[in-house]
Amino acid sequence: MRKRFIIFFIVFCAVSILNSAFAEKVYIDITSPQIRKLPIAIQPFTGDRAVSDIVRDDLSFSGLFDCIPDASQIERPDQPFSAGNWKGVGAELVVKGRVTTSGKEIKVAVFAYDVSDGREVLRKEYSSPAGLMRPLSHSVANEIYKILTGQQGIFRSKIAFVSDKGGRKELFLADWDGKRSHGLGATGGIILMPRWSGDGTKLLYSVERNRQWEICLLEMSSMKEKNMVSLRGLNMAGNFFPGGREFVFASSKEGGSDIYVGNTQRMTGRKLISSPWIDVSPAVSPDGKSVLFVSDRSGNPQVYISDSEGEGIRRISFSGSYNTSPAWSPRGDLVAFSGMAGGKNQIFVMKADGTGLNRLTERGNNEDPTFSPDGRYIAFTSDRDGGKGIYLMLINGEGQKRITPPGIKATGPAWAPQ
Repeated sequence: MRKRFIIFFIVFCAVSILNSAFAEKVYIDITSPQIRKLPIAIQPFTGDRAVSDIVRDDLSFSGLFDCIPDASQIERPDQPFSAGNWKGVGAELVVKGRVTTSGKEIKVAVFAYDVSDGREVLRKEYSSPAGLMRPLSHSVANEIYKILTGQQGIFRSKIAFVSDKGGRKELFLADWDGKRSHGLGATGGIILMPRWSGDGTKLLYSVERNRQWEICLLEMSSMKEKNMVSLRGLNMAGNFFPGGREFVFASSKEGGSDIYVGNTQRMTGRKLISSPWIDVSPAVSPDGKSVLFVSDRSGNPQVYISDSEGEGIRRISFSGSYNTSPAWSPRGDLVAFSGMAGGKNQIFVMKADGTGLNRLTERGNNEDPTFSPDGRYIAFTSDRDGGKGIYLMLINGEGQKRITPPGIKATGPAWAPQ
């Protein structure tokens, strides 16, 4: 009996170690400075290839994968997976799927296979109302992304922006790829700078109505708007401190432009940064310990940083003579901003200490950068194709594409947290 137990224990440990190795396998290290694109195959899903097309588009834009064209695939989508059919084309992962629609419900069965050892690494079924096919497809893409990278994908995230159609400004919300956009009901003569709370339940923004500048908060669950700041002069919203109770904003209520801290629970505030100069565009760091802002105290607009009490102010942007709209990356290690170069605004990224400056855009005017929840992408406003629209790009500037339709003017993107 003791001998059987020892043998069983050894076998159990061996299987456990093997399963653990499979579970922890990461096909691509997204933290590596030199990333080789991973060749994968997303076969057209039987029943409705629209789902697989969305999955392929999501994963292709990530910049991490080479999706093998349908024409290069030997194995038909309805055939059982065989690793031998894929080694010749270089695929490392193969995804198959089956879509069925019953009444108003759509069901998707997804299977993924590791070509190197023929192992099935994903078998999962999804279902949703038929009208929510796109979110379901983004969920599939997230699942595959996590298998391949070990990290959470951003394909179910949202982007808020300001729409201007026929001179009417309104807050809009869209999927990360610009699809399924719709108005949120918050309108005004001018709307600027929507900013999300850390939990994604609130939007803070500046709005001009009847020649009065206000800062308002929109509760996403109820779609009810609440006035947060209504002072004389210009009042410009910043973002939230961690916890979502306090936020920063700039106001010219005393004639100049100073930076304040407001509170969503009560109509009180305190001055954070005050100077003889113009101080605007405050942005609190993800850990709440630092605040970026723009000031002309050096003679022209530049990006500065202070601690959370407005002390220890120092300049961190030194390239160019006009730098604005600073935004933190989710980890707080990078800062994106808009800077004048060659007579036009371009997007730059640098480390939080001002080093490692990298210019990301070249065409047209590019402004209002905002990071994705994982910090690998940036959304921004650009007029490169005529009217202003919302564009996306990878953190290194690659893959730039417009996501809002040409028919509307769209500005001021704010990428929601997951």
